[in-house]
Amino acid sequence: MKNNQNNTYRMRQNKILTVLFVLPCLVSGLYAQEKEGMGTEVVNVVKAFDPTVNTAVKIGAMPVMEDALNTTKKEIDYTIFSVPVASTFTPAKGKASGLKKAPREVLYNSSVSLALGNYTAADLDAYTSLTLGRDQAFDLAIIHNSSQGGLDAVNLDDRYFDTRLDAVYRMKDNYMNWGVNGGFRHQIYNWYGLPDIFTAPEIDAIAERQSYLTAEVGGEIGFERSFFEKGTVLFRRFWDRFDSGENRFRVNGDMMLPIATEEITLEVSADYINGSFDRNFANTDDLAYSNLITTLSPVLQILKDDLTLNLGATFTYAMDIENSDHDFFLYPKITASYRLIEEYIIPYGGIEGGLNQTNYHDLVEENPFLSPTQEIRPTDMQYNAYVGVKGRLLPNLGYNLKGSYNAANNKPLFRSNPEQAQPLAEGYEYGNSFGLVYDDVRTLAVSAELNFEVNNDLDMGLQAEVLDYNTQNEAEAWNLPSLNASFRMQYKPGEKWLAGANIFFVGARKDLIDNRTLLDPEVVTVDSYFDINASLSYRVSEPLSAFVRLQNISNNAYARWVNFPVQGFQVLAGASYQFDL
Repeated sequence: MKNNQNNTYRMRQNKILTVLFVLPCLVSGLYAQEKEGMGTEVVNVVKAFDPTVNTAVKIGAMPVMEDALNTTKKEIDYTIFSVPVASTFTPAKGKASGLKKAPREVLYNSSVSLALGNYTAADLDAYTSLTLGRDQAFDLAIIHNSSQGGLDAVNLDDRYFDTRLDAVYRMKDNYMNWGVNGGFRHQIYNWYGLPDIFTAPEIDAIAERQSYLTAEVGGEIGFERSFFEKGTVLFRRFWDRFDSGENRFRVNGDMMLPIATEEITLEVSADYINGSFDRNFANTDDLAYSNLITTLSPVLQILKDDLTLNLGATFTYAMDIENSDHDFFLYPKITASYRLIEEYIIPYGGIEGGLNQTNYHDLVEENPFLSPTQEIRPTDMQYNAYVGVKGRLLPNLGYNLKGSYNAANNKPLFRSNPEQAQPLAEGYEYGNSFGLVYDDVRTLAVSAELNFEVNNDLDMGLQAEVLDYNTQNEAEAWNLPSLNASFRMQYKPGEKWLAGANIFFVGARKDLIDNRTLLDPEVVTVDSYFDINASLSYRVSEPLSAFVRLQNISNNAYARWVNFPVQGFQVLAGASYQFDL
């Protein structure tokens, strides 16, 4: 029956197709006969239409299945037996499980820390940051570090004193941020590194005290949407108790100039310094210096896939105003790095140079036992070429391997001052101070660094550097070590505990001494040393913490400079407190 219905459906379909085919032909014929202006034409039939099977529409017939195995489907009647079951289950009301929130860290805008220790040492650190408005802030800090000394191996006063006051005002809006800062610092040191060759009356006549004072004011400005990115300015006055004085004025500006798809950074700076010393070491004349260094450093930055390439140069114009001299310098400024294997292996390299402004302030920061009798010259760093590779050996283990070679002309070297001829008038003339000698020095250095962050509670780092020096005029690269190494560790054993450790190693150095017991100046070796330090702090409450610091744990009476031993094992204990103003 189903097959008959399909045949009837297909016959109707064929009839509809036939009508649709014939109807347009009839309409076209009627339309053609009714057109005006049409004449009669004779049509010669060459061949009568001979339809083929291909032009016929084939009608597929449904086959009739005559299979003896066909059977009629049997209807199945399902019956469900419903049996009532008594249920005593009562679902409990659900309760949403809340997330456990970590306690919010309490932030204070002020803190003060005080520690006292042996050698009558005191350490004070006070800081406050006041919000003056939505976009304004004022910071104030006071830092003090002092010791009354007490070394048994020295015959002069070895106390020191260092106090500084810093203030910063900052303002920031959507387009610009700027700030001004100022500071004052007072330092007291003593030339206590006296050779053991003087009599008691001579020692009693020595005035070994030296004091330094620093006053500075500066500012900075930055723009968010401008080719001029940042600018800084600094004026600093530095002087001592021997009427030595130095003024420094420095201005820097950084610009970014986009060109097509690349960027050019442009750094412009001017560095002016002038100063004077009341006398030279031989007390034959006074000393004065005045230098102006202006630089222009354009750098083209190329970023391509994993390659970062900076191509630039530094153009420097230097004026020795005191001696009416000037000169022009050109230095390379090229750096490159390539991500060879993501963050795991990143080779890098570069070659750079520059004219560095040697100044009395920075020299005293490195060696406070300098005599106030120095000749100040700029240092010509002709080039510093380096190659290295850095990255990660493991996700929490970083490394940095580097090799470098640099050439510096007029590099300042610290060398022990000789004992001055009698009569001795100043406290630094007894072979217990240091002077500067300048030389052209070539330095080859190889360094390695590892940083291992075990987890959020344990962090360690190791660094080592081997150096080799080649001097042109001096017999040695005075007071420069051939090996430096350090280890640091910070561990947080609990929420309230924090422990740290630092170990420093400095290799042997060479110095030259000359006094009344020597016929000729003698080269001496200043021994290498380890310095082991540790600290432990405990947070008593949210604002209050107690701490202890251990310095020079090995009680090594080493000398950082010849005849200048350091304090032995030191213990400082104190507390810090945070609060709001």
